[in-house]
Amino acid sequence: MSSTDAGFYYAESEEAPLHVGSVTVFDGPAPAYGDLVRLLLGKLPLVPRYRQRVRPVPMQLGRPVWVDDPHFQILYHVRHTAVPAPGGEEQLRNLAGRVLGQRLDLAKPLWEVWLVEGLEDDRWALISKVHHCMVDGVAGTDLMQLIFDLDPAASHGEPGDWTPQRSPSGLTLVAGAVQEAMTHPVRQLTSLPSLGSAGRQARRLVTTGRTLATTVPSMARQAVTPTARSLSGPIGPHRRWAWTEAGFDEFRTVRTALGGTVNDVVLTAITRGFRDLLAGRGELSSEKLVVRSMVPVSVRRPGERGALDNRISAVFVDLPVGEPDPLARLAAVRRQMDEYKRAMQALDARSIIAMGDYVAPTLLSLGVRAALQAGQLWAQAVTTNVPGPRVPLYVLGRRMRSVHAYVPIGAGMRLSIGIISYLKTMTFGINADFDAFPDVETLSRGIRNGVDELQQLARDQPSAASAAP
Repeated sequence: MSSTDAGFYYAESEEAPLHVGSVTVFDGPAPAYGDLVRLLLGKLPLVPRYRQRVRPVPMQLGRPVWVDDPHFQILYHVRHTAVPAPGGEEQLRNLAGRVLGQRLDLAKPLWEVWLVEGLEDDRWALISKVHHCMVDGVAGTDLMQLIFDLDPAASHGEPGDWTPQRSPSGLTLVAGAVQEAMTHPVRQLTSLPSLGSAGRQARRLVTTGRTLATTVPSMARQAVTPTARSLSGPIGPHRRWAWTEAGFDEFRTVRTALGGTVNDVVLTAITRGFRDLLAGRGELSSEKLVVRSMVPVSVRRPGERGALDNRISAVFVDLPVGEPDPLARLAAVRRQMDEYKRAMQALDARSIIAMGDYVAPTLLSLGVRAALQAGQLWAQAVTTNVPGPRVPLYVLGRRMRSVHAYVPIGAGMRLSIGIISYLKTMTFGINADFDAFPDVETLSRGIRNGVDELQQLARDQPSAASAAP
């Protein structure tokens, strides 16, 4: 495992399952369970990780390794269930919340797929779960596109035989970890730049230093900005899950009229959702109040799509929930995102992530937990936006109608929002601690209200783009 992937594995706990997931809804009729099993068996050679389990190294002398599961049984991973017909969105959300809230078995390959029947309009759904140590959001989208078809008439071959590779012994794993610890620094030294490129490396370091310096004032401002504290705290094992959606063209219309990017508009709509939530709780105590959201940023290069690992960084955005003017909220979000974009362009975020490879695995497992605990003091939510497929997808000839993302919570952050686009629709999947968010539907409706109010401003003030900073 890479250091980042191992970090997600080590951070798993009973209260904080760290799998990502999705709910996809399809036109009917639902396929037979056996047909779905055979389809996935035929696709597994494209994603060999799905037949592998995690093998820790004794005494944590090295990062965990992936090994073939000699007892792999697909019937354990592909489940079959139903809601009382005709089931609507609420019934599907409740079922998905229970399924997605349950931990994966860490002794088996870390994924599940649930076939759900009984939905209204003769539709059906798939609930999928995969541990975050296997994939990040972008890689997960690639896997979905591999498992699903682009052509409704696509043919599928019969599943082939599979023989697992022999799992290494504990002694072999320890020996490999010791050898890696001894040779890794040497490899790093031999990969140092030549003298001819030393000048370029020095200039890059200077630029990186300047970029880091420019972010210090921003972090200093965040340190003294009042945050909504009821969104942070201990969490339990149970979850509430809600979703809302908006047309992609709605965000484009606002972007064109009011300025910024689609992502700026999305974060501003979410800000309205949090504002409504906190207003309902009587917690809008100041116009300077913010909800600080951790926003993951993919640093995956175009040629790296499909790689099964995590290649992400993150920024912290203050959502100005205390600000009553939606135009001012958009401007505040836009200023922050512009600043972060300038910093990320100059900063080698990939190198920062790779620094984890120098951390001893035992310390890494402790360090991840410490970092997650520190996150409770700095951020109150996670907001991640994953670009989904722009072309129709099919499973066994049935067209996928919608997709909803599930992002795990932890680190004292009681709520996450997973945003994913499919065709012309963007959906917001809200995952929240059960006890802390009995009012999660207020947030869901508030996000939709935020889109509507920005749409109205775009119609009423088409010249606002020139006034936005």
